[in-house]
Amino acid sequence: MLIDGHLDLAFNALNGRDLTLPLEALRAADPTVDETATVTLPELRSAGLRVCVGTLFALPHGAGSAGGYSDHAGARAQALAQLDAYHRWQDAGLVRLLSTRAEVGAHLQAQDGPLGVVLLMEGADPIRDAGDLPFWVERGVRVIGPAWGRTRYAGGTDAPGPLTPQGRELVQAMRDLNVTLDASHLDDAAFWEAAEIGPQLIATHANSRALVPGNRHLTDDMARAVAASGGMIGLVFLNRFIRPLPEGSLDPVPLSELAAHARHYASLVGWEHVTLGTDLDGGFGAEKTPAGVDRYADVPAFLQELPAGARDGVAWGNWARWLTHRL
Repeated sequence: MLIDGHLDLAFNALNGRDLTLPLEALRAADPTVDETATVTLPELRSAGLRVCVGTLFALPHGAGSAGGYSDHAGARAQALAQLDAYHRWQDAGLVRLLSTRAEVGAHLQAQDGPLGVVLLMEGADPIRDAGDLPFWVERGVRVIGPAWGRTRYAGGTDAPGPLTPQGRELVQAMRDLNVTLDASHLDDAAFWEAAEIGPQLIATHANSRALVPGNRHLTDDMARAVAASGGMIGLVFLNRFIRPLPEGSLDPVPLSELAAHARHYASLVGWEHVTLGTDLDGGFGAEKTPAGVDRYADVPAFLQELPAGARDGVAWGNWARWLTHRL
């Protein structure tokens, strides 16, 4: 069994990928070029994935898409369209949306049925302001990452800066409504401001800055802060987040180097906080995944690089504990 802390399922669907197809069929008709698909719903099922944290990810203008948003209304429209995609899959019996600890627990106990999806908003620009947060909570959003790059709420990846005044209000509202904060894309200044406000923290998909420089990755102190909050840290299967590489590099990286990130985190906070957050098909394809990971069904091979006693926890147990006790 697997639980994955980060998959951009609806984003891919809204970009023309039919995730209801077997992987080979999607690859044969894939509208996305230069990014060989690794994820479809049948592929996830065959890999043994029971639950994932699935995103609502609005892509800003200039970030690789001519159709990206340039204002709040555009971001909101993208997120609502993706939310609708999850509901259409649920209506078809292909996924089950999970928004409470009890729902996750019952889903895991059933050991059968469709993929369980917990909703994460990656980049908070679809939210009008802190007063709009209940709208999204009522629709099942349980985790929010205030930033991707820079948003109206926070500095983010390659966009240094603190929380904005709106961002502080949003994080306070998240704390009060028990909405967990995903710190994966937060710039350092924004991270520490958010941690001071005190919402639950996780990092759904973030490798270690001790091994790869850049504000996209967690410092050791950030990792400790996430763990101190009771949170999990998900490992990302993108080569240039595993080893310092130029953005367009196709150099293969062995899974043993991803395991080095896992071991580093474990040395800081213990294996009980180390999880999967593969982000597969999250703006990159099989060309940029570790050697031996050509499709999602190859993800379990990574576990063989870990100590035997840590494998079940990283594969599913640590996320299961968090989702059933802290969601």
